[in-house]
Amino acid sequence: MARGPVKYFVVDGFTDSAFKGNPAAVCLLEEERDEEWLQSLAAEFNISVTCYLTRITDPESATPRFRLRWFTPVAEIELCGHATLGSAHILFATGLVNSDIIEFDTLSGILTAKKVPDVKATDASSKSQNGGAHEGFLVELNFPVVPTTEFNSAEVSAISEALNGASLIDIKRTTTSDDLFIVLPSGKHVMELQPRFDAIQKCPGRGIIVSSVAPPESGFDFISRFFCPKYGVNEDPVWGSAHCTLTPYWSQKLGKRDCIAYAASPRGGIINVNLDEQNQRVLLRGKAVTVMEGCVLV
Repeated sequence: MARGPVKYFVVDGFTDSAFKGNPAAVCLLEEERDEEWLQSLAAEFNISVTCYLTRITDPESATPRFRLRWFTPVAEIELCGHATLGSAHILFATGLVNSDIIEFDTLSGILTAKKVPDVKATDASSKSQNGGAHEGFLVELNFPVVPTTEFNSAEVSAISEALNGASLIDIKRTTTSDDLFIVLPSGKHVMELQPRFDAIQKCPGRGIIVSSVAPPESGFDFISRFFCPKYGVNEDPVWGSAHCTLTPYWSQKLGKRDCIAYAASPRGGIINVNLDEQNQRVLLRGKAVTVMEGCVLV
């Protein structure tokens, strides 16, 4: 029997402007597809993450639940912030759910997304910089803290070389995603860093998060960038799940539970974060803009 077309949306996450933030392809599945098809479509979109939503609960359920899977162009991943934000944004904005809370069944367990009114919205900000309509709400994601361990390795010099000779103030390794988390001397160093992606391919772990305190005049608390060429993404524009590691680290360093984080990639992105230390959770809050929709025909 022929399969029906698959509806998809491309959503820019952690931004209120089209062509900024981090794009994700959000695909609504009416039926299960095999692994090869899921990975092939992600390679076809060829953006940082393509995700797949399959409804689990009845459409009229008080708390709707969807199965959610994330794929880079080359592999499935266990946690992704911006594609989860984009998924929730589509479900809320299109009226596919009748609730302000959605549950996602993922490889990282049950994750929740909450629709939050944008109390700072004004007439001037109701339009994106590119003229597209901006829906007046934010999405708040409830994610697990991703702990780190100390990184003691003879490969520190090679890692510095991969970061174009950058001075490494602190270096840790995340326990679940196996990323290197590196603190640089200043926000200026983070923004101006020109990594050597071929050398990063040879470094331990999956990818490299670089971060520092934000410049005082920026209005942000800390900034970061994420490089993951092993997974087909040289630089991810806004790696939301990295903030599951960044938030507890900078919360302790800065002495505050609520921070404003900036992803200093060329596209840029803003994430409001809150550390729930007691429950070891991180709340990630951001906006999103739908920039494209269509159907996959195969």
